[in-house]
Amino acid sequence: MEEKQIINNDNRNSFSHIKIWAFVLFLMIIISFCLGRYPISLNQLFEWLYMAISDWSSIKDDGLTHVICHIRFPRILTAVITGAALAAAGAAYQGIFCNPMVSPDILGASTGAGFGAAIGILFSLSFFGIQVTAFLFGLVAVSLSLFITASVGRVYNVILVLVLAGMIVSSMFGSFISVAKYLADPYSQLPEITFWLMGSLTSIDTDAIKIAVPIVLSGLILLYLIRWRINIMTFGDEEAKALGVNTKAVRLIVITAATLITSTVVSICGQIAWIGLIIPHFARMLTGPDYNRLLPLSILIGGTYLLVVDNIARTAMRTEIPLGIITSLIGAPFFIYLLLRLGKRKNIQ
Repeated sequence: MEEKQIINNDNRNSFSHIKIWAFVLFLMIIISFCLGRYPISLNQLFEWLYMAISDWSSIKDDGLTHVICHIRFPRILTAVITGAALAAAGAAYQGIFCNPMVSPDILGASTGAGFGAAIGILFSLSFFGIQVTAFLFGLVAVSLSLFITASVGRVYNVILVLVLAGMIVSSMFGSFISVAKYLADPYSQLPEITFWLMGSLTSIDTDAIKIAVPIVLSGLILLYLIRWRINIMTFGDEEAKALGVNTKAVRLIVITAATLITSTVVSICGQIAWIGLIIPHFARMLTGPDYNRLLPLSILIGGTYLLVVDNIARTAMRTEIPLGIITSLIGAPFFIYLLLRLGKRKNIQ
């Protein structure tokens, strides 16, 4: 009876964390609409929302409507789905690889997308064209990692080969990015490539968002539907197979879904580090290792975190700060804290 009571209390606490972070995300979305170079008061925002809901035809096509609909809304939506996608991909990868050090770019998706974007900039493609090349090369990088694993993994440990293949492919595409930088025009193309690689939401394209949102939502839903299988995969391949789980199929589904959402968000806003690594750890500290609660909580915290980071990036200084700089400044110290915390636990044991 006492064990059941403890489990029930843990479940209640975990779901309360999800409710709290859902409310925090909603609150941050409201605040984000008000922040910026063109400040909007809460009264103005709520009056506009009330008019939009009650009678859209009465909305005036003025500066307020333009800022809310064409500037703030696309940016807020992109920040939320990007943070949610990277956090969910990181959590899923950490589960199937049984490794807390894994992040969404473990198989080369981010580096491949970065090279694709560099190629698009070199050939002076449109912003949408750059997004397409980034997305395609992100998929190419992960496909290459899977091909190497399929060729070698029959003899060696599959997870180890996947990680090593991902490291090799990431290093290779990183070298390709360096070549692209070397060939780029130092006065126009090189700054654009460098700025894109640091991550930003300044050039969000509405057409790209319309394509990205369905892909990201589909990937997140797929990961959520197989969350209990990811739970079993955390015990290792042998235990998962003994429990009747097709480990190859589950791993392929997770990698496919995580790669799609990672490549999609990287293609529209550049490389944003640390989110897929630290957010799942933070969520795990709050709710435990059960993916029934860990995955939705990672999604909520990831979306909230990147929204806060983007608000800082566009309001802290006169010129906008790249997102990758802020996430690294926050992520690295937090990860050091996690390592120190883990070290203290080991010493106590």
